[in-house]
Amino acid sequence: MKTIEIKPDIFWVGAIDWAVRDFHGYVTPNGTTYNNYLIMDEQITLLDTVKHDFSYVSINNIKHLTDPSKISNLVVNHIEPDHASSIDKIMALAPDATIYITEKGKKGLDRHFDTSKWKFRIVKTGDTLNTGKYTLLFIETPMLHWPDSMMTYVREAKLLISQDAFGQHLATTARFDDEFIECASRSELDDAVVDYYANILMPFGELIKTKIGEIQKLGIKIDMIAPDHGIIWRREPGSIIQKYLDLANGQAALRITIIYDTMWHSTELMTLFIMQGIKDEGVDCKVLKLRATPMSVAIKEFWKSRGCLIGSPTLNNILFPSAAEFLTHLRGLRPKKRIMGAFGSCGWGGGAIKEAYEEFKRIKLETFEPGLQIIYKPSVEDNKNCYEFGRAFATKIKEYHATFK
Repeated sequence: MKTIEIKPDIFWVGAIDWAVRDFHGYVTPNGTTYNNYLIMDEQITLLDTVKHDFSYVSINNIKHLTDPSKISNLVVNHIEPDHASSIDKIMALAPDATIYITEKGKKGLDRHFDTSKWKFRIVKTGDTLNTGKYTLLFIETPMLHWPDSMMTYVREAKLLISQDAFGQHLATTARFDDEFIECASRSELDDAVVDYYANILMPFGELIKTKIGEIQKLGIKIDMIAPDHGIIWRREPGSIIQKYLDLANGQAALRITIIYDTMWHSTELMTLFIMQGIKDEGVDCKVLKLRATPMSVAIKEFWKSRGCLIGSPTLNNILFPSAAEFLTHLRGLRPKKRIMGAFGSCGWGGGAIKEAYEEFKRIKLETFEPGLQIIYKPSVEDNKNCYEFGRAFATKIKEYHATFK
């Protein structure tokens, strides 16, 4: 992809990764982009770099606009390797550039590179950089989603370069939201936003609300948001801010996701009757088998639903490994405003259901109790109990969901 001017004299100089399918354990079936931006002003300023594998792509893009040695400033909004692992290559071409970075960012960068010959300016919220006709305002956003994180607002362009916030993992020739919607669909873009939020930013909901509030208090006007992954929001930038506020407030559909695994199909058979009970109570239902579903997809579908049932057989008196893995992921993401329940089959002693509820309580999620456990293959009577379990859980979810309206 060639460079694209997103605002007067501000250019996208990033790279598209069509092939990546695993992003630190998070499945990316649609690839991703590594976005960085070059301001062609009196002081030429580069905002972020790209993953090291694609450094040559970004450098060639920069060379189409200027000699890299003329770069005066390098703004580092985030030191995660997908954004910062090309810094050494940029600094080799622009050794006189000054790096603008947070204090924690500088400490982290020191662990990855020999920074002894580089010039730094440590910045905090409210600090600015004047590049000529543009003024860059720095806004610290620690733990969104690393301690070093910050955003950069280009005041005269009304442009917020938002680092990982408001991003999506999408490899596409469309650089802007309106272009993507025209060639694909709004629902596909919305799904990518939820997928990204659920797997990366879910633990930081309260921080997100706080930081958006701080940005709003600064009184800055935003008519474009340029994240470091995915498309750039130019059509309705306010809509993605509201979307994040909704997600941070625990927005979910009146829906139940059944996430299960099975050993000899007994737990799987239970899902059929539980699902029917849920549907007959008027609640939508999604069913996912863990060993047939990427973990990040299961996380996304969990997050989209107000209620979730975990189905697990008992193996060695504890949860089936894939179910235990899912709940471990969930514990790290610290979801809120969801109700959980559990069901499954065992041969004799049981244990999986008890452990599932212990995990729900560790995660601090509300629970629907008691869970449902059967011995071996479900009988006709067990099938009836499964159906009623589904109906009762759906009734609970409808009552709970109504409290958020």
